[in-house]
Amino acid sequence: MRVIHTLAELREALAGQTNTAFVPTMGNLHEGHLSLVREAARLGGPVVVSIFVNRLQFLPHEDFDQYPRTLARDCELLAPAGCDIVFAPSEAELYPVKQTYKVTPPAGLADLLEGEFRPGFFTGVCTVVMKLFQCVQPAVAVFGQKDYQQLKVIKGMAEQFAMPVQVIGAPTVRADDGLALSSRNGYLGTDERLEAVALSKALQHLADAARDPKQTLAGMEAAAAEELRQRGWAPDYLTLRRRTDLLPPTDAERAAGEPLVALGAARLGATRLIDNLEL
Repeated sequence: MRVIHTLAELREALAGQTNTAFVPTMGNLHEGHLSLVREAARLGGPVVVSIFVNRLQFLPHEDFDQYPRTLARDCELLAPAGCDIVFAPSEAELYPVKQTYKVTPPAGLADLLEGEFRPGFFTGVCTVVMKLFQCVQPAVAVFGQKDYQQLKVIKGMAEQFAMPVQVIGAPTVRADDGLALSSRNGYLGTDERLEAVALSKALQHLADAARDPKQTLAGMEAAAAEELRQRGWAPDYLTLRRRTDLLPPTDAERAAGEPLVALGAARLGATRLIDNLEL
């Protein structure tokens, strides 16, 4: 496995490759990331994993400076998972001048849910992913379904720009108690870690109620949020949406079996966690 820090060296290493598989990350890797790498390796071709903490997707009050940088440990994990190249550029390498050209996704998809609570987040995500796609020029890119809205945004970007890359979503990896694996789980204290699984349980309760015609959408969502609030959480949203466009389903669509997804974001202490559950 090679660790590459410059775009020139990356392009030299990938010269002539037409079936590269790519997994973009911000590092501080866990089993969820490694499952994406193994999926990329299964597809054949060289596997490139990028490690870059992208300033553009952090709001001013968020944890950009505190976000863990663990490159040496990450590389130890990546080699046996099937990674061939780690692309770990510095900020000056990826953004040699101020990034004034940016990719702005459609408000109808990007300004709800995560976009409502983290304004500009998906512009930062799309901009760095577009740039990394141009650097790596992969045939396929693998993203986790835990970031459900992000996956939809990136798929839409690749399709609308006719990018020659297939964007694949891989299932969320969970701990034994059901907590979705996340780099931010490392911020949780011992008691908070035990409590954190309540988010996935609240989403399961929301999903269980979704097909009950006696339940209103607003009532179900309010009950799910209150379930967490009573346990000391600060919910941003717990909601039921159509998988196709992440808009709220009608009662008729719920009754007819429209593919739905329950999504949630909430703070437990100082840590903001997200999760989702398809139904």
